[in-house]
Amino acid sequence: MLAIRKRFSLITAIMLLCTAVLSGCLPGRFAAPETTAASYPEDTTQESFDEKKIVAQKEFDQLTAQFFRDLVGDSRIDLHFLIKNPASYGIDAAPSLFGTISADNLVLENQELSALNERLNGFDVNLLTAGQKTTLRILKSHLRTAAISEGLELYYQPLSDTIGIQAQLPILLSEYVFYNRQDVEDYLELLGGIDEYYAEILKYEQEHAQAGLMMPDYAIDNVITSCESYLLMPDNNFMTDTFKSRLDTVSGLTEEEKLSYEQQNAALLASDFVPAYQLLIDGMTQLKGTCTYEGGMSSLPDGKKYYEYLVYSNTGTSYDSVEEMLTAMEACLNKSLIEITTLGRKHPELLDLVDDYQFRQTEPEAMIEELKQLAMKDFPDLPECNYTLKTVPEALEATLSPAFYLSPPIDDYRNNTIYINQNPRFDKNTYYTTLAHEGYPGHLYQSVYFRANCDDPLRQILPAIGYKEGWATYVEHYSYTLDNGLDPDLGRLLAANMVATLGLQACLDVYINYMGWTQEQVADYLRDYYQNPEQLAEVIYKTMIENPTNFLSYYVGYIEFDNMKVQAEKQLGSRFNLKAFHTFLLDMGPAPFDVIQSYFSSWLSNY
Repeated sequence: MLAIRKRFSLITAIMLLCTAVLSGCLPGRFAAPETTAASYPEDTTQESFDEKKIVAQKEFDQLTAQFFRDLVGDSRIDLHFLIKNPASYGIDAAPSLFGTISADNLVLENQELSALNERLNGFDVNLLTAGQKTTLRILKSHLRTAAISEGLELYYQPLSDTIGIQAQLPILLSEYVFYNRQDVEDYLELLGGIDEYYAEILKYEQEHAQAGLMMPDYAIDNVITSCESYLLMPDNNFMTDTFKSRLDTVSGLTEEEKLSYEQQNAALLASDFVPAYQLLIDGMTQLKGTCTYEGGMSSLPDGKKYYEYLVYSNTGTSYDSVEEMLTAMEACLNKSLIEITTLGRKHPELLDLVDDYQFRQTEPEAMIEELKQLAMKDFPDLPECNYTLKTVPEALEATLSPAFYLSPPIDDYRNNTIYINQNPRFDKNTYYTTLAHEGYPGHLYQSVYFRANCDDPLRQILPAIGYKEGWATYVEHYSYTLDNGLDPDLGRLLAANMVATLGLQACLDVYINYMGWTQEQVADYLRDYYQNPEQLAEVIYKTMIENPTNFLSYYVGYIEFDNMKVQAEKQLGSRFNLKAFHTFLLDMGPAPFDVIQSYFSSWLSNY
C-alpha cells in the first residue's frame, strides 16, 4: 500500500494487537477530553456495556486490526523491522519485497484511505472505549492530512541526499536481523530485488521530470554523490562485514552453509546491489537539466498546497494555518535570541566559551549512562532495556546524518540501536546532547516507554514525526541544563543557541518554500545575524529546497511541547511537577498535536 507507505513509511519512520475488545493505551492514566457537538458529542448516559457497544467495539477492533496488518505487511522489509514474530499478529507473508512506488499506485491508495475515512465516519464515538476514541481521533487527523495530497501524487520525492531511500535503505539492510535461517534467505532475496526496486523509483523520477517537477541539478548531484558511496569494493565493505557477523548469530548453521551464504551475498552485491546504485546514478544524470522552475516549492503549480501537506504530515501541528504556525515560530526564535542577549550581557565571559566547552563525560557510552541517571529525576521509570552503540561506516560518513536511532520491532522493543557519525565535520562537543536526543531521554527512551505501556499495536506504528522529533529536540534542550559538567549559565546559553539556530533554519524553510523567498532575500535576512552571509545563504537556500519541512518536524514539535509546559507552569503554579508533565506526554504517546491538545486541556483541568 504505497500511499500508506508514503505517509506511514518505514524508511523514514524507523531512522524514527488484538483481543476481542482492545483496551487501548494506558486506560485510566488521563481522562478523555470533552468534545463539542461539531466533533465528537459525548453520551451522557451511564449505561454499562450493552449489545450496541460490544458490537461497535468489536467492529472497530476488526477494522483497525486489519489496517494494522495492511500497514506492517505491505512489504517484507517493513514486516521484518516492525514485527519479530508476524504469525502472532495473524500475518503470514508480505506481498512484495520493498513495496511499490508509482503515481498510479499512489492514486489508488489515496482512494483506499478515503474509503477508510468513510468507514471511520460510520462509528458512533459514544459506543467506543476510551482507548478506541483516542485511536479514532488520531486516525481521523492523519486522514485529514492525507486528503490534502490528493491529486498531487507526483510531488512526492523518494530521493534526497541524506534522508532519501537510497541513503537509508543500505543501513536498514545492514541491520536486518537474522533470527533464523529463513531470515538469511529472505535477506538475500531482498538484496537480489533491489535493482528492480530502484528501477521503479527511477521510472517514477522520470514521470516526475515529464510533469515538470524534477529537482534542481545541484540536488541531483547530491543524490548522485550519495549513490556513489554505495559502489562498494568487493570483499571490503560494511555490507559484507555486517552480513558475516549476523550469520554468526544464527544457530544450526554449519561452516559450509555459512561459506555458501557469504558467497551468495558477495555475488548479489556485485550483480544487483552495486548495479542498482549505478542505475540510479546513470538515470539521474540523464535527468539533469529537466528542472523547470527556480526557487522553493511555492514556485511549482500546486507547490504551496503540497507544502501545506508536508507541514501537517511532518509536524502534526495544532496550528490552523502555515501563517499562524510561522508566527509562533518567529515568536519562539525571538524568545531564544532575547535569552542569548540577556545571558551574554550578564555573563560576557560565557561568549568566549560557546565554541570551546566540554561536558563531564567525553566517551559516548559514558555520556549515555550519565544521561540515564541524571534524567530520571524528571521522567517516569523505564522498563529494563539495552542498546548497542554503533558508528556509521566510514564510507558513508559524508552522506549520512550526525546520528540516528533505529527503532526495534514492536514485539522486541527492549533491544535498541543508536548510530553515531564520526565524520570530522560534526562537532564532538555536541555528542552529549545528540545522545540525549537519540537515546535518553530522547527517541530510545520514548519508544521503549510507550511500547511497554501501550497494548494497541496500531498506535505503536502510526507515524507522528512531529511528536517524536519534537520530543527528542525538547529533551535535547533539557540536557544542556543538567548537572553535566557545564557551568549552569553556559548550559542555558548553549540551549538557547541551539533552539535559535534551529529556529532560524526552520523559519527560512517556510520563507523559501512557502513564501517564495530568493537566495538574495535569504542573504539579506541573515545579515541581521552574520557578517558576509552570502555563502551561508546559498547553503541554507539549497538545503531547504532539497528537504522541505525537514527542520520543521524538530522545531515545530519542540514549540508544541514547550508551549504546553509554559501553559502548565502558568496554570498550575506551585503545583506544577515536571515529572508529572512528562509522564502525561509519554503516556499520551505519538500523535498529532491537534489531538494531544484536547487531552492536555483535560489533564490540566483534572490535575
